[in-house]
Amino acid sequence: MATGSHQFHAWIQLEQPRLGTRVTYASDDFFAAKERLIAAKEPVFIDDKYDDHGKWMDGWESRRKRTPGHDHCIIKLGVAGVVHGVDIDTSFFTGNYPPHASIDACVSEDDVPAGDWTEILARTEVQGDTHHYLAIADDSIWTHLRLNIYPDGGIARLRVFGQVRPDFSALTGSMDLVALENGGRAIACSDEHYGSMHNLNVAGRGVNMGDGWETARRRGPGNDWVVLALGHPGRIEKVEVDTAHFKGNYPDRVSLEAAVFESSDDAIYNSIHWQTLLPETSLDMDKQHYFEDELIDLGAVSHVRMSIYPDGGVSRLRLHGRIDLDD
Repeated sequence: MATGSHQFHAWIQLEQPRLGTRVTYASDDFFAAKERLIAAKEPVFIDDKYDDHGKWMDGWESRRKRTPGHDHCIIKLGVAGVVHGVDIDTSFFTGNYPPHASIDACVSEDDVPAGDWTEILARTEVQGDTHHYLAIADDSIWTHLRLNIYPDGGIARLRVFGQVRPDFSALTGSMDLVALENGGRAIACSDEHYGSMHNLNVAGRGVNMGDGWETARRRGPGNDWVVLALGHPGRIEKVEVDTAHFKGNYPDRVSLEAAVFESSDDAIYNSIHWQTLLPETSLDMDKQHYFEDELIDLGAVSHVRMSIYPDGGVSRLRLHGRIDLDD
């Protein structure tokens, strides 16, 4: 089973620019632009690259502070969410990283909030050229984060791992129950060698083959699978399986199973509680497949397992239905 490279892999990366997240302010970004702090690509080091301000670095870097105080950067999340963990990544920053960092959070409609910040990560020691995976013990919903560095220096990336919690009391009618903006998320899969399971429920169609979930070529028995948690328990009425851009590597067949679990920790792939939602059916390359009459009515469910046979790539999964307001 694919468990990811760190303990927060099952959570959504809330800092992604494609979700609308922006870096709205930096006290100083003389050496490296603040926008690079949340860039989607992993940081790189280019040995002989310089610009008018000095050595080019792939991250956010302030100048050497000669006065009291410390530098900070403000990130406005594209979707408000609960933050369960962060990665303060100082990759390639060796003699110019900050020795300490902390994170504050707030709720605001402004790009640059003036006050009412709450500390969610206390001042923490930072090392150079290192990933710092740090848990956040707070269950509040936030719209903004403020990364503080003491006193100055550079951070390659800030990754923010959490979940979206919409206000379902204001939502009626049919919706995509697994959409990221509705609180859905992938929580486990058999393999994600080429593409992340977290691509399956983002908005829009995939932009290329890398913008989907794709497994390695299976050489043994069995099949690949992914488990997703709905944002809210509901009755699934229509399914879309999109194999956009997958032509020589799409799955031959797909099936869907669903169940009700008290917790995502209970939604293991081999649980006896899974029931067939969509019987095994064939797929075509580079195509949006819609299923409605083929679905078995299971009532309200909280989790779905998509099984692909034997392996391959799926760009998007949509699970349209109505939330269970009695839950």
